[in-house]
Amino acid sequence: MTMDLRGKRVVAVHAHPDDEAIWTGGALARLARLGAEVTVVTCTLGEQGEVIGETYAYLVAEEADQLGGFRIMEWQESLRHLGVRGIFLGGAGRYRDSGMAGTPAAEHPRAFVSSGAAAEEDLAEIFGRLRPDLVLTYGPDGGYGHPDHIRAHQITHAAARRVTVPGILWAVTLEEEWQAGMEAIESIPPGWRPARPGEIASVEHADFAVEMTETEMAAKAAAMRAHATQLWLADGSTSTTNTHAAYATLRHPGPAAQVFALSNLIAQPMTWKEHYVVGQGSAEIEGQRWWEGRA
Repeated sequence: MTMDLRGKRVVAVHAHPDDEAIWTGGALARLARLGAEVTVVTCTLGEQGEVIGETYAYLVAEEADQLGGFRIMEWQESLRHLGVRGIFLGGAGRYRDSGMAGTPAAEHPRAFVSSGAAAEEDLAEIFGRLRPDLVLTYGPDGGYGHPDHIRAHQITHAAARRVTVPGILWAVTLEEEWQAGMEAIESIPPGWRPARPGEIASVEHADFAVEMTETEMAAKAAAMRAHATQLWLADGSTSTTNTHAAYATLRHPGPAAQVFALSNLIAQPMTWKEHYVVGQGSAEIEGQRWWEGRA
């Protein structure tokens, strides 16, 4: 179905650089191709991330504490591949990656989990300025329980109480689709391991799916590949950040396009579909079912 979203505005609210690619890369690429003005609001610099590869291993918070600044470059490249623009909530470095619950990072004075009304006001200002027709973020559990993801959900809905938005979508991992993708993986790189049952948070229901075209999948993969300190695609690609090539194979074409891992080296499928739950309002943009559209 052909449609035109020129003049429409979409905002995606994400916790860390790379979340825009992992969670919503396909949808953002689709919306941008249809002509929408898409803005990614990223809430932290991802300072507490680990690092894949030896080149920049000492940038982590426990050593030089320079990873956040480096990840800005990765984030900008990712956005370029998706065809969208981006801003940091309150300005780059205003809020810091909180790390996982119970870690010392959560006690940092700038930790995003403690952002309070300030973060809500910052996002409400963005909503008021951009007047989005649709907002994308995570569900109440943040997708997998990360405190910063949960906080991103909270401030999105808090800001939407101050500035009305027509619809809010939650990006989710659909258990059925993810499991089919795992079953399609024939081999994974040495040193990687498959995810154990229940290890990757997922849901049993979603309201709709964005089934990516080859062009959209290529954009999402390139965006994920841009975050080389955080993500490793088993497609043979290398970079100055990670000079090691990894290869995986799939048993058959189908739910998985390729295989990737975070720094934990747990192999996961990159599925052709992204799934969403309508968290508030409508998923449509002025009556247009954009997830079914082709530019």
